[in-house]
Amino acid sequence: MSPDSNPKSPADLTPSVGAATDIARLGQTASKPAHELTAAEDAQLADWDKIAGSEEFRALLKAKFKFIAPATLFFVVYYFALPILVGYAPALMEKKVIGVVNIAYLFALSQFIMAWVVAALYVRAAGRFDKMAAAILTKLNLK
Repeated sequence: MSPDSNPKSPADLTPSVGAATDIARLGQTASKPAHELTAAEDAQLADWDKIAGSEEFRALLKAKFKFIAPATLFFVVYYFALPILVGYAPALMEKKVIGVVNIAYLFALSQFIMAWVVAALYVRAAGRFDKMAAAILTKLNLK
């Protein structure tokens, strides 16, 4: 369909797809909705280079890294410990604990629990990160 044959508007370069979308039309002359603005188009609201260079922002990134890096490392090691132990220490993992349930089964089930524990710890830490981010925005009069 050529732009000239579009019944909506001769200036609208978006082809007709048969369904309404929330994407700004190519020929749209009005301003975009806020959720469609790129960082460059939204630059007048905040000086992102100034924010990224601030001591508070660097402290926020450092705090996030101090939690996320060890938590990720711990969980990856914990996750891969099961197949490694089953492969290299089968006698240990075959040891019966309760009836026919062995250590390997308990270890596998513990990974579900550990995933929820790590998630809960992250939710708690994210509250601190959100407070730090809110303080940065408040200081810069963006909130």
